[in-house]
Amino acid sequence: MTISDIAKMAGVSSAAVSRYLNGGPLSEQKREAIREVVEKTGYRPDAAAQTLRTGRVNQIGVIAPSISSQSVGQITAGIASELDQQNYLILLGNTELDEQRELGYLTAMQRNHVAGIILLGCYYSPQLARAFKACRVPLVVTGQRFPEVPCVYNDDRSAARELAQRMLACGHRRLVYIGGTERDQAVGLARRQGVQDALNAVGLDGDKLPRLCCSAFTMEEGERCMNELLACCPDLDGVVCVTDTVALGAMRALRAAGRAIGTQVSLAGIGDSWVGGVVEPGLTTVRFYQKQVGVEAARMLLQMLEHPENGGPVRQTTLGYSVVDRGSIRIKEDA
Repeated sequence: MTISDIAKMAGVSSAAVSRYLNGGPLSEQKREAIREVVEKTGYRPDAAAQTLRTGRVNQIGVIAPSISSQSVGQITAGIASELDQQNYLILLGNTELDEQRELGYLTAMQRNHVAGIILLGCYYSPQLARAFKACRVPLVVTGQRFPEVPCVYNDDRSAARELAQRMLACGHRRLVYIGGTERDQAVGLARRQGVQDALNAVGLDGDKLPRLCCSAFTMEEGERCMNELLACCPDLDGVVCVTDTVALGAMRALRAAGRAIGTQVSLAGIGDSWVGGVVEPGLTTVRFYQKQVGVEAARMLLQMLEHPENGGPVRQTTLGYSVVDRGSIRIKEDA
């Protein structure tokens, strides 16, 4: 099927179909007639031919740290939903948290002439900063607040702070934290700082927060860290975990130690995993709007592509969150 075929079926000129496909000016009547035919036939313009005709590259590079991650899947879905409306294709690179692969993808995607790049960020480094400055195409980062780069990220610090505040309000005062590497400024550093903020606000010493760092966000690591914290802090009564998966491992260790989840030891994670809704008690958690992160990042990149002449301050956007209370934070029995 060709543009001429679409034009005949819609009763318009081939030029009108071309303008429709490339986002050009068109009357609403013609636009609707073409849209109906395109949807009915499932027509997609040939990518190579469209690039030659318009001079516009229709590929966007997306660099992800781990495609098996739930949050990465949600962010990527948001990116795809927005880019698809503008007839962009996604070229996906999976780094598996390998910084050299991340740098390699940044270079390779530019050589493959992508129109822009969205990087799902993890670790900031001097090498990455240099790669950002050398990047020849528009670039947006998600999940991190990196300096001098357009970013869309979550309010990790406030989210962790609110979880700890809820525990404190229920009478739990001896909190511990199971976190991740603090090279990750959002997930690792900001979430730990949020818990410390809550402790400091009620007159406790946040710097003395007992904490351990997971080597991976797995149930096994959560269980290991929880057992170590139980050994060194046997009177602990609240546990904030860096992710839901880690929290589920901590829950397993607490149960094995005979601790009642909620009333004796409050427990919370971050990420709103579906598993947290089927365990008993349910896992109280933070829901980030990860798909919207992807949507906002794609919109930001598309604006940069449409208006490359616009300068001004680097745009950085923070998205909110909500706490999902499933019962693992409760009034302490002896409070």
